[in-house]
Amino acid sequence: MASSSLHPHPSTLPFYPSISTPSNSSLFHINFRCRTLKPTCCLSIHQSSDSRTDTNIENDKTLRIVFAAGGTGGHICPAVAIADELKIINPTTQILFIGSQNGMESTSVPYAGYDFVSVPTTVPLFRPIFSPQNLLLPYRLIKSLIQCHSIIKNFNPHIVVGTGGYVSFPICLSAALQRIKLVIQEQNSVPGIANWVLSFFAHKVFVAFDSTIECFPRKDKCVACGNPVRLSLRTYVSKVVARLNFFPRLKKEDEANARVVLVLGGSLGANAVNIAMLNLYYQMLMEKHNLFIIWQTGVEAFNEMESLVRNHPRLLLTPFLHSMDLAYAAADLIVSRAGAMTCYEILATGKPSILIPSPNVAEGHQFKNASLMAKLVDSRVITEDELDSITLETTIEEILGNEALMAEMSERALKAAKPGASADIAQHILSLVESSVSKTSNKI
Repeated sequence: MASSSLHPHPSTLPFYPSISTPSNSSLFHINFRCRTLKPTCCLSIHQSSDSRTDTNIENDKTLRIVFAAGGTGGHICPAVAIADELKIINPTTQILFIGSQNGMESTSVPYAGYDFVSVPTTVPLFRPIFSPQNLLLPYRLIKSLIQCHSIIKNFNPHIVVGTGGYVSFPICLSAALQRIKLVIQEQNSVPGIANWVLSFFAHKVFVAFDSTIECFPRKDKCVACGNPVRLSLRTYVSKVVARLNFFPRLKKEDEANARVVLVLGGSLGANAVNIAMLNLYYQMLMEKHNLFIIWQTGVEAFNEMESLVRNHPRLLLTPFLHSMDLAYAAADLIVSRAGAMTCYEILATGKPSILIPSPNVAEGHQFKNASLMAKLVDSRVITEDELDSITLETTIEEILGNEALMAEMSERALKAAKPGASADIAQHILSLVESSVSKTSNKI
């Protein structure tokens, strides 16, 4: 075992496309060049296949963009993916990430090669909304807005991009109050309250699914681009090579019949998923000699799981997977939570999946994501109330034992994916900046 989210007050709450691609820029001259970045747990940078020309802001002013993202990888990774695409188009672009000083973004963003500034005061919204814990919400919001105003004013960005997390709301609202261009990107099938409110101020709202457009009051602002996935996932990786990375002793003659299950509990862990796996993994490995398991426990749960799990040559237990491109390539079946980005990575890699939505995520986002995945690609959904080792084992066997079903699920996933999401969003962002610069020039 190896250790390896000041317009009239909205009248309705969220319920549950296509805008033409941006016109060719007359102010942006784009030249395709790649920028070498440090590898990160969110991304692995590879050359984009798009042909582009070199981008310069009029009067030689450098393009400046702020990204507001934080909390989880599901908010951070899309932001980094878009930032990477913008850097590929225009290597001189200045990008600043703003986030929480205690959040995951404080380490993952600098490691990805981008400047990061923290906002000391975050604005968490507790559930239920009328909870006593939210009594200080107005005070925290005002304090955070003042802090964000100063940071944004000093950097003076042409546009602000919000991809979610508690910290993104005051940053994006501050940008809107300063009349700076604002776009937001919603990863989930149904938006949260923060992005729904911000949509009134945003110039564009990028969504992952066509059905999500119906959730927003200003549908004319919405563009269904898909979710930006890490660039490495869009590059072909041999299944044989990927499997040997995790299981070096896998014999060539056994590889054709091997079945690999990838278990993803999220970056922090999923207790219910780990417990269910704990009660079934060894028996399944003993009964099925062609079964291999890559099990990401999550960082917080790893030590406990490591002490309880038996060593086995066909089991890889790890707190976190840095080479997600290899993990997806090696897998035949994904068992996972239903975070928005994980769901979209499943689509992008064309993998059959069993989704176990977390009941603890705000506004039931994961259950809604899982339900949409079941409709789109026939993913199997097991709620935590239904989850036990027997149910999970039966579902795994049902899928792995049916080649036709696996092929159909894979085909449907690939058809539903939009692998060019980050490039499309980047082009829309540049188009908005160009439009703003052009109007300013005309006035002058």
